Order: sequence, then structure tokens, then C-alpha cells
Amino acid sequence: MSATSTFRRLVHPVRARLCVLRRDERGSAAAELTLLTPLLILLLLFVVLCGRLADTKLRINDVAHQAARAATLARTPSQATANAQTTASAALASAGITCQSLTVSTDTQGLKPGSTVTVTVSCSVGLGDLTMLGVPGSRTFESSFSSPVDVWRGTSTLAQAGGTG
Repeated sequence: MSATSTFRRLVHPVRARLCVLRRDERGSAAAELTLLTPLLILLLLFVVLCGRLADTKLRINDVAHQAARAATLARTPSQATANAQTTASAALASAGITCQSLTVSTDTQGLKPGSTVTVTVSCSVGLGDLTMLGVPGSRTFESSFSSPVDVWRGTSTLAQAGGTG
């Protein structure tokens, strides 16, 4: 007997067992699930992050709407700016949004009946606060809204004269 034939006799049963084991699929679903679970969890957390980002954008849009409406109810441009700032801060607090930096700019266009008031709200939100997952970084949301000043409302005499009160 040669060394080659002895080797073949020993290797052949091992190969046959390996072929049988390769075709055996018991436990493969559990192994695949074990390998895919971390990826599925990451995908779920990404979907949560995207949902929270979309929700925050909608809330910032609503804050800009509320601030513009509050500014149109003022009688003077300075009061309109103050009303917009106060309303935006209060609306963000009630919506549960904490801004790292908040900017509220108000364009009153003289605050005359029939004109429009445009308020732009810019809020920088930490992603860790937003997702409650400790994600690093921040995202700045910006929204503008224009609201008309009522045509039939009265104005103060100081505003008609072009002054600021």
C-alpha cells in the first residue's frame, strides 16, 4: 500500500462527513438572526432618529406660525418683536424642545394694516437631547412664517407717525 492510497482512505470519510454537514441546515436561522440582530437594532434606532427630526421640524414650523400671529396682534414694531420672541420661547418650552441657541427675527414692514409680518425662528437642537440616545452633534432647524396684519384694526398714533414705542 502506498502512502497516497492510505491518505485517500483517511481523507475520504472526512470529506463525506463535511459534505453532509454542509448540507445540514439545522440551526442556520438562529445563527443568521444572531448575526443580524445588531444591524436590525441600529436600523430601528436610525428610524427613531429620523422620526424625531421630522417631528422637531414640524414643531419649529408651528412655533414660527404662533410667533408671527402674536406679532401681528401688536400695535408697534418693537412690541411685535417682543411678542414674537416671548411667544416663540413659550411655544418651544411647551413643545418640549430645548434650543442650544434660539434666534427669532421679525420683519414687521411698518406693521401697517394690510401688510404682513414675517417671523423667522432658528433653533439649534442637540441630537442627544432630541433622540434621548446620546447621539453626538447638533442640528439647526429654521422656519419662517408670514401672517397678515388685519386690515380693519386700529393702530396707535405713535406707529402711524413712524415712531417706535
